[in-house]
Amino acid sequence: MGRLSGKVAIISGGARGQGEAEVRLFVAEGAKVVFGDVLDDLGHAVEKDLGGEHAVYMHHDVRDEGAWLTMVSAAENRFGKLDILVNNAGILQFGTMTHETTLEDYMALVSINQVGVFLGMKTAIPAMLRNKGGAIVNTSSTNGFAGYGGTIAYTASKFAVRGMTKTAALEYGKAGIRVNSIHPGGIATPMTQGADLGEMSKEDQDAVYAGIAMPRVGQPEEVARLALFLASDESSYSTGSEFTIDGGMLAGTVNPYAQAQPS
Repeated sequence: MGRLSGKVAIISGGARGQGEAEVRLFVAEGAKVVFGDVLDDLGHAVEKDLGGEHAVYMHHDVRDEGAWLTMVSAAENRFGKLDILVNNAGILQFGTMTHETTLEDYMALVSINQVGVFLGMKTAIPAMLRNKGGAIVNTSSTNGFAGYGGTIAYTASKFAVRGMTKTAALEYGKAGIRVNSIHPGGIATPMTQGADLGEMSKEDQDAVYAGIAMPRVGQPEEVARLALFLASDESSYSTGSEFTIDGGMLAGTVNPYAQAQPS
């Protein structure tokens, strides 16, 4: 029996990367999933691979409240209820100093990363109240704990997700709705390695991760497993909390002279 058997989930940004890994894992664990994205070709391919009886893809712009309402209606009409929301969709831009960041670029990140999460909760929570409970997993970042040069808009949006998560957890705990945030570090997804960000060579990537406790990039499937735990009843006493998945990035900087080597 799967860890999400009988559950119905909505996952945003599910056509690739972390979101795709979450869609696939949730279906494998017994959930029915309605997932959205703006990358329609990729989304339809995932739906076809998983089968429409298990996963339904919809074109979905997270900035559009009407699109969110349509997603929630689809989950309830097709599968009868809504148990889980994973706010995964997001974009990343780095390398621009604060004084060089345009208002247009700033608002583009905020509207997707922050407003999108707000709209997801705003529209999903009424369905969860009808269902007498649910679980919300909001995707923040290590940038929701600490700044990183050249990421003023991204960092602002991810701090906001962390704060919104706590507020919603306090508001809906008595109604049986749990709300938690996950905070990935560097994860190997198209978003973090897109052409607009600059392709990283293996040498560059190794240099970035050499100073953390687990000196490697994370994988989308690892993030999906954390989201699965928080979406499942296994985390029944966790709400309003942050769960980091960063290979030890936020723990500090490794001293190579005081680190055990594999034997």
